[in-house]
Amino acid sequence: MDQVAAGVHQLRIKRFVNVYFVETGTPGEWVLIDTGLPGSEKEIIAAADKLFYPGSRPEAILLTHGHLDHLGSAKELAAHWRVPIVAHPLELPYLTAQALYPPRDPTVGGSLAFASRFFPTQLPNLEGLVEALPLDDEHPPHLVQWRWLHVPGHAPGQIAFFRLADRTLIGADAFATTDHESIAAVLLGIPKISVAGAPFNYNWQQCRASVELLADLEPRAIGCGHGPVIKGPAAAAGLRHLADNYTLPAQGRYLHEPAITDASGVEHLPPPVADNLPKQAAALGAGLLLAGAGWLLVGGRRKRRRRLAATPKRPTT
Repeated sequence: MDQVAAGVHQLRIKRFVNVYFVETGTPGEWVLIDTGLPGSEKEIIAAADKLFYPGSRPEAILLTHGHLDHLGSAKELAAHWRVPIVAHPLELPYLTAQALYPPRDPTVGGSLAFASRFFPTQLPNLEGLVEALPLDDEHPPHLVQWRWLHVPGHAPGQIAFFRLADRTLIGADAFATTDHESIAAVLLGIPKISVAGAPFNYNWQQCRASVELLADLEPRAIGCGHGPVIKGPAAAAGLRHLADNYTLPAQGRYLHEPAITDASGVEHLPPPVADNLPKQAAALGAGLLLAGAGWLLVGGRRKRRRRLAATPKRPTT
């Protein structure tokens, strides 16, 4: 577990996904921001017991957004601790099985895009457990020293959290603090402020605007959904560099036309881009199958010839 700032701790789940324990300012009170992958509840509970005291529980679970690697253990943790889950109203259709997020875009390219083809699309249903974040209050529930900021583009109701007193930023998936396109960088936790979640970004203009909004905060300590903690001058400088040099992908379904969402879910989707990989994979698989069949056929013939050659000839009379 790493400390982001005073009263803010980051726990890495499976070396890939981060959750945050944030103290409210009242002794013994804290909130959990995000819940990691499905099946992470035991690890999170153990970390909370160690960080605070055995049997400790948060005042609430706050979700930056509802993608599976952020809400994965929310239902189990809410039941265990008997606390509410809070998310932006624009996330509620997806969290309560009323709608599906805009389809992922594997054609955007990169290692994460390739892997995204195999990610599940069905989310746990949090109906009856999740509450809407009050939009008329800039302070998140129980965090009066913080304010939340709407940073869409990756998810319609994605929010980040900022504490002005020490300029601490929890940036969700508006950006990452490691290179998302490098498996080694992600697993080793090599720090680098970069574009996050490319195959799940449905509105690239909003993604860039969200980074620009957060860069203007000039944070001194940063924790995101993915990647290590970054502190000191490198935090603001790295985020400003990303904002000033935000690179759009060379291709992809949402590059020239975004998905449009509203309070009920997805309102409009651009037409899908042809994804040639499944066809290429099928052709490769067929080729390997034919090659394997040929190898078995040739091998079988060779074995028969060897057996015939080894069989003693019967004498002629």
